[in-house]
Amino acid sequence: MSVPPTLSIDERVPFAAGHDFGDAGAYERLTGRVRLRADPNGGQPRIVDLDKAPRDGDGLVEYSADFCLLKPVEAARGNGRVFFDYGNRGNKRALQFFNDAVGSNSPSAIEHAGNGFLMRRGYTVAWLAWQGDLLPGDGRMLLDVPVATDAGRPITGTVRVEYIVNAPGTHVLPLSGLAPSRSYPAATLDTAGAALTRRRYAASRRESIPADAWSFSRIEESPAVDGLGRDRAVIPSDSHLHLHAGFETGWIYELIYEARDPRVLGLGHLAVRDFVSFLKHAEADAAGTPNPLREGGGRIEKAYAWGRSQTGRCIRDFVYLGFNADAEGRRVFDGVLPHVAGGGKMWMNHRFAQLTVLPGQEHENHYTLVDRFPFSYARSTDHLTGREDAILKRPDTDPLVIHTDSASEYWHRRASLVVTDSRGRDLPQPDGVRVQLWSSSQHYASPLVAKPERGIAAQFHNTVATSAFFRANLDALDRWATDGTPPPPSTAPSVADGTLVTADAWRAGFPAIPGIALPRGPSRLEQLDFGADVDATGVIEHEPPRVIEGEEYPVLVPATDADGLDRAGQRAPMVQAPLGTYAGWSLRRPELGEGAMVGITGCYLPFPDTAEERAQTGDPRPAILERYADAAAYQAAIRKAAEALVAEGRMLAEDAERAVAAAAGWNRARHVTRLPETPS
Repeated sequence: MSVPPTLSIDERVPFAAGHDFGDAGAYERLTGRVRLRADPNGGQPRIVDLDKAPRDGDGLVEYSADFCLLKPVEAARGNGRVFFDYGNRGNKRALQFFNDAVGSNSPSAIEHAGNGFLMRRGYTVAWLAWQGDLLPGDGRMLLDVPVATDAGRPITGTVRVEYIVNAPGTHVLPLSGLAPSRSYPAATLDTAGAALTRRRYAASRRESIPADAWSFSRIEESPAVDGLGRDRAVIPSDSHLHLHAGFETGWIYELIYEARDPRVLGLGHLAVRDFVSFLKHAEADAAGTPNPLREGGGRIEKAYAWGRSQTGRCIRDFVYLGFNADAEGRRVFDGVLPHVAGGGKMWMNHRFAQLTVLPGQEHENHYTLVDRFPFSYARSTDHLTGREDAILKRPDTDPLVIHTDSASEYWHRRASLVVTDSRGRDLPQPDGVRVQLWSSSQHYASPLVAKPERGIAAQFHNTVATSAFFRANLDALDRWATDGTPPPPSTAPSVADGTLVTADAWRAGFPAIPGIALPRGPSRLEQLDFGADVDATGVIEHEPPRVIEGEEYPVLVPATDADGLDRAGQRAPMVQAPLGTYAGWSLRRPELGEGAMVGITGCYLPFPDTAEERAQTGDPRPAILERYADAAAYQAAIRKAAEALVAEGRMLAEDAERAVAAAAGWNRARHVTRLPETPS
C-alpha cells in the first residue's frame, strides 16, 4: 500500500538576501515537517519491529520528520534536479563541502551560500531528518519514530556502549556516550545485573569495575547557599553512567546493560524513500498541498544523494536493503555519492541500533555491527561463511555510484574491502560504479581550515584540500545520469599493480622520518558472532560479540612513494606538489592511548625547510627548497597539477584558480614553514 506524505510548510523566506545565482536566479528556503505513514503489512522492504509499533485508525504507523528545501524562487529556472544531503547526525553539511561555505543548520545568509556552486548549477538542495535517535539542540533535524512494544508491554534487550574520554575530570556520561543522541533507558537502576569494564586497547583483557563503584545516575551542581563553593547532588537516572572515581583518559570503558524501549529506527530509510519520491513525481501531497518543486512549471527529472561518513554508510545501506525502489517500483536516486564510508553500512535496521556511535576503528568501537559482508558493490562470495551477495543487486532500480574515500578510510574504515573480495583479491566493480581514492587525504577535510592543529594526536592533522573534487564529481555524475557520458575511470589502489598492500609491505616502503612512530597497521576486521539469527531477526543475541579466532578479513592499505605519499589514487594539487608527507593515519598522544591510532584522522609531517636542516635532522625526504626554488615556484607547481586535473575532468577550471590563489606564500593557512613568502 502506497501512503503519500503530508507536508506542513512552517517558514518560507529568501535565501542569501535574494542574491541572484545566474541562470537559476534568486533562491528561497522552505522549512517544515513531513507527516508520514507506513503500512506494517507491506509496501516497503522489511523494517525491524514495524509490526510492534502503535497504529492509527487506518492500521498504519505514523511518524514525522523535519525537512528543508533550498530552491530557485522560480522553480522553472532550476536544473530539474534534487540534490539530497543526508544530514550527518542531524546536521546540514552539503553547503560546507560543495560550496566551501560557512556551516549552518539554518542556512540563510550569503556566507552560507559560499561560492554558490550548487545554486549556480540550479539544484534544489533537500534535507530530511532520517535519524530517529537524536535529541533537540543546535538546530539538528529530528525524526520522530515510535517505540516498539510487545502488545503494549515494554521490550527489553542487551545494549553495549563504549566510552573514551580525552580530558580528565569526567565523572558522568549519557548512556549513549554522546550528548546529541538519545540513550536507551536502563530497565533497572540496579548495577548488579550490568557489567562495566575497562581496557587499555581494543584487544586488551577487560578489567571489571565493581558494581558499587558506579551507578545509573547524574550529578547536579548549584552555588552553595553560604556563597562558598558549590552544592552537589547525585540523582538517579536511567539515562546516565556515573563512575564515582572518574574516567581515566584514553582507556576504553564498556558498559553492557539491560535496556528498554527500542525505537523503530529503520523507518528513517522509508522516510527518505517516500519524501524524495514525492519531490520527483507528485503534483500534491496527501492533503492536496502542491508540491513546491512543481510550482510555476517546475519539474524534477533526476535526484542525487550525497552523504559523508555516517551518511555515506547510510546511502550504501539504503541501496543494499532495497529502498531505492519506491512504492511504485521507480528508481528513487538516479545517482549517489557516498563519501568516506569505507567498507561499512549502517547499523540501523536492528533492534536497539545506535546510529550516532562511531563505526569500528582500531581503538574506538572496534567490535561493532557496522562492517558486515557484503562490503562491495560487486557480487562476491564471503569465503568465511559461503554467502554470496552485493550492495548492487537490483539492476532496474540501482543508482549510478561514485564512491570516494580518503586515505584515512583505508587505515580506519577497512576501505580496501570495497574493491577486494573477502580473501583480499582485486574485485572488478560493475560498469555503473566508480571508486576513487583521494590520495593522502583525511576523513574530515574542512574547506575552511585555518591552520594545522593536533587535537588529541601526536602529529598535525592532515591538511590536504579536496573540496574541489566534490564539485567535479557532481558534474560528472549528472552527465553520466543524463546522457550516459561516463565519468573518469576509478582511481582505487589495486593488489595487481602493487599499490594496495599489507601493513608490513607499507611499513617497508614508508620513509624513516626522524622521531615519527608508525601505526601497527590498519583497523583489523575479525569475524564477529553477534548471534546466529541477527541478520534474519534484526535482534542481537549477545554482547560483546564473540571473536571467531583465525577468521579475519584482509584489510590492506595504499602503498607509498619515497615521500610517504599514496602512490595510487586521485592526487589533489597539494599532494602532487607537496610541502610535507600527508598520510591517512595519526597516533594518539601518550596520555590518551599511546601507540593507538586516532580514529578517522590523518597526519601532516612537514618537510625540512632547507637542505641544511634536512642534513642536521637526518630526514630522508628532500627539503622544500630542494624541490622549489621559492614560493613562486611552488605556486607554479600547484598550477601545473591543478591544470592537469582539469584536463582529466577531475577538477573544474574555477577550482584550479582557487588552488593557485591558496598556494601563494607557501599556503601558510595549511602548512608550517619558516621560509619567506617572497624571494629576498
